[in-house]
Amino acid sequence: MNWTPYYTGTGSIPEQPQRLPPPPPWRAPTGTAGARDAVQSPSPASTYRADPKLVDAVNAALYLRRPLLLTGPAGSGKSSVIEQIAAELGLGSVLRWHITSRSTLADALYRYDALGRIHAYNLRAIDRPAATKKGRAVRRASRSARDIGDFVQLGPLGTALLPGPLPRALLIDEIDKSDLDLPSDLLDVLERGRFEIPELARHSKRHVTVRTADPGARHDVKDGLVECEEFPVIVLTSNGERDFPAPFLRRCVRFDMPPLTVPTLTSIVEAHLKNVEDDTTHTLVTAFVDRLNRSENLAIDQLLSAVHLLRGDRIQDQEQRTRLQELLFQGLGRG
Repeated sequence: MNWTPYYTGTGSIPEQPQRLPPPPPWRAPTGTAGARDAVQSPSPASTYRADPKLVDAVNAALYLRRPLLLTGPAGSGKSSVIEQIAAELGLGSVLRWHITSRSTLADALYRYDALGRIHAYNLRAIDRPAATKKGRAVRRASRSARDIGDFVQLGPLGTALLPGPLPRALLIDEIDKSDLDLPSDLLDVLERGRFEIPELARHSKRHVTVRTADPGARHDVKDGLVECEEFPVIVLTSNGERDFPAPFLRRCVRFDMPPLTVPTLTSIVEAHLKNVEDDTTHTLVTAFVDRLNRSENLAIDQLLSAVHLLRGDRIQDQEQRTRLQELLFQGLGRG
């Protein structure tokens, strides 16, 4: 397959829209229509290759019911670990909390849409005269409009703490990007495995059904208290950009991601793209590791993209191949 310049930079408009080639397996949309032409994408659980020392760290965290804090550069596979844990233990879908400087513990536990509830109440007041004319169906709708559970949604951490026979898997991604106080704010919740929703604790109804972070799912909360039966399996990731307070660290099992090697990366490429017994793949993997050893910050996704695009005879011009390799292997900044 030859390199096809879909974009020419000349502004010429074709008579018919051009159909792009299938995306790489890991870039295919999850919807059936979007992925119809793409190779079935393997899951992170099946493509990640864990270091034996990491396996020990994961099992220590599982035995001790402690969060696992993984530290390493961006793109080193930290977030794939929780996918593999959840798959191997049969824990279902992974809950994700992506941390920014504005993230708060309250948002991760639950959100109460007070304004939405006021708006629904006002609409009910407007429609109240019609209720006497339209009968029971309208009265049921009015009661639904004032149900507080419709305006409470649990966040990823709050959902992970719901009671159930199996623990939930939760990824707290890039905890080092948080506000300075957030790790300390987490301590009590991670230690006790429960929290209170004051708006429900004060409510006249003891049982309120609220929305969760799982799409379309709801759960009954009694007396405003959410308390887990099994501590969730939590993986926190850090790029090593800051230090954490000692009380937080002592509650975690900590592991520094090991350096990536040629055999490890080759096995990852094989899991995604198959057929790695070619000179181009070996050359790209070796060049990638060499740059990592020079303290350049690169992500595994960049290697996969380069192998997908450059191997085979799609691009025969060597100068163009070199330009594309440099384009795809650009460093991510902090080393």
